[in-house]
Amino acid sequence: MIMRKLIVSLALIAFMPSALFSQAVSGGMKGMVIKSEDSFLQQLQPRDSVLIGDQLRYGFHLKDVQQGTGFMTADFSKGFMPGDSVEVVGPWKADTVKVHGKKGGPLSFDIDFSVVITSFEEGNYDLIPLSILRQTALDRIDTLVFKSQPLEVFTIPVDTTTYVIHDIKGQIKYPLTFREILPYLVAIWALAFLTVLIWALIASRRKKETGAVAYKDPPYIVALRKLEQYRDSKFWVPDKQKSFYSGITDALREYIDSRYGIDAPEMTTAELFDSLGHTDVPADLFMEMKQLFETADLVKFAKAYASDQENAAAVPLAVRFVTSTYQAPSISEPEEQNEGGAK
Repeated sequence: MIMRKLIVSLALIAFMPSALFSQAVSGGMKGMVIKSEDSFLQQLQPRDSVLIGDQLRYGFHLKDVQQGTGFMTADFSKGFMPGDSVEVVGPWKADTVKVHGKKGGPLSFDIDFSVVITSFEEGNYDLIPLSILRQTALDRIDTLVFKSQPLEVFTIPVDTTTYVIHDIKGQIKYPLTFREILPYLVAIWALAFLTVLIWALIASRRKKETGAVAYKDPPYIVALRKLEQYRDSKFWVPDKQKSFYSGITDALREYIDSRYGIDAPEMTTAELFDSLGHTDVPADLFMEMKQLFETADLVKFAKAYASDQENAAAVPLAVRFVTSTYQAPSISEPEEQNEGGAK
C-alpha cells in the first residue's frame, strides 16, 4: 500500500523540455529557487578509481517529501550538453529510501533521484548542477538546484617500451572430461541393452515356435529345496513360528497339488486330508502329516506356540513325506509308444 500511495503522489514526475525547464529555473514560474548540497556520484561497481567506460549514478537526495508532492525533471535523453564527453546512458530513476509516518496518517518519504552516466575519454570533468521542479500541495512550484560533482576518469596505462603486438590467437582446445563423455557412454550402454533385449525376445519367440520347452525341475525337487531353507532352529522362536510353519505347509501343498492333482493351496486342512485319504499315502504317514498341518493351523490362526519337539520334527516329517511319495519321471515311455506304433 505504501508503494502504491507513493506512485500516486509522484504521478506528476515527467520529462520536461529543456526550454520549459530553463524558464522554470530562471524564475519564470511561481516559486523559489532553492539550492542544496545534497547531491551524490556513486559507481555502480565500486573500485579505487573511475576507468573509461565505468558507469556511475549521478543524482540527489530528497528528504521528508510530503505525500501529494509532484516533481518534474529535465530531459537528459540526448545527454547533458551537445559535444559533452560525459554521456547519459540511463534515464531518471526515483528510489524510495525511507517512509515516515504511521499507517492511516500523513506520510512522508526520503527519495533518491539519479541518472546513469559514463565517459569514454580520460580527463577531469565538472558535471552540470542537477535541478528539479517541485510542486507542493499548496500549488507552489519551487526549483531545487543541487551542487555539481567533479568526475575524474582514468585510462589503463600502457608501457610502450615493453609492449609487444601479438598475432590473433586461435581457439583454445580443452581436453575432454568424463562429464562430457558420460552422455555418449550412457547412450552406447542403452543401445547395447536394447540390442540384447531384442535378441532375447526374438530367440524366445523362435524357441516357442519350434516347440522347444525349457527344462523344469520335478515337483519333489522343488519341494525339498524349499524345505531345506527351514532346517535352522532359529525359526523355532515364538515370533518366527508362524512363518516357519507357513513355509513348510505351503511347500507341501504345492507338492501335493503337482503330485496328486489335488488343489491343495485352495483347500482347508480338513478338505485337503479328506481328498488325500483317497490316495496311496501310507496310513502312518497320513496321520503324521495331518497332525503336522493341525499344529501349523494352531500356530498360524490360534496364536499358539509349538514345543521344541514339534518344531524339531516338522521339517524331517515333511521331507520323509516327499521322499516316500514322489514319482520319478519316466524316460522310457516315449520309446514304448514308438514301439507300440511300429507294431
